[in-house]
Amino acid sequence: MAKEVVPEERRRRRRATRQGVLVTQQLVVETALRMLHEHGRDGLTVRRLGVALGADPSTLYRYFRGIDDLTLAIADELIGRAMRGWRPGGAWRKDLREVGLRIHTAYLAHPQAAVLTASRVSGRANEIAGDEAVLGILRSTGLPDTDVVRIYQAFVDQALAFAALDAASLALPEAARAADGEVWRATYARLPAETHPNIAATAPLLVARMNDSAYPTALEMLLDSAEASVRRARRGSDPGDQGAD
Repeated sequence: MAKEVVPEERRRRRRATRQGVLVTQQLVVETALRMLHEHGRDGLTVRRLGVALGADPSTLYRYFRGIDDLTLAIADELIGRAMRGWRPGGAWRKDLREVGLRIHTAYLAHPQAAVLTASRVSGRANEIAGDEAVLGILRSTGLPDTDVVRIYQAFVDQALAFAALDAASLALPEAARAADGEVWRATYARLPAETHPNIAATAPLLVARMNDSAYPTALEMLLDSAEASVRRARRGSDPGDQGAD
């Protein structure tokens, strides 16, 4: 059975750890991120977290109901880091592009954590603030809310899906990642045109591109589609502008 989370005011009365460090919820999250980076998801346990904090393992339960609750806090921390310092500039497409790239970058800075959390919905403060910001950008275009939500879902799912995909590659052992990358040069680039004409024709381009993330390209394609929706909506609301591009 999950243990009760200790209220914030009682947490503040905690004594320092053996290393003289005061444990806070933020410190637990940051320590867990470091453990994921160093040991992977299997290395994040209550016992190891206690050792890393220099505290009794039960310390975790003063802040979280368990490892899964901590996982949701890690997800929220990554979103918070992505959005930290961001301010809307007023050009919706540029703003949305920046948010997407920030999310992707923040997750790839912690690939093990990204693989663990990209599919989760935390409902916590940073996630909610990020969702509010994205919805605000899209609603500023004048799109109907049905289109806003449709594009919002595609935007968020695309950013997190690519974050998980690219992070999973970064989380591989170095040798495995290098071997995967070499396949394009060692296998695909050597296929004969007689049997694989399309691969042979595009092989140099495949070698040049396929080891890089496709997220920036996919993001621009999504933004192109969103912009087309905005143009259609604006033409529909202005009968005198039927010829607008």
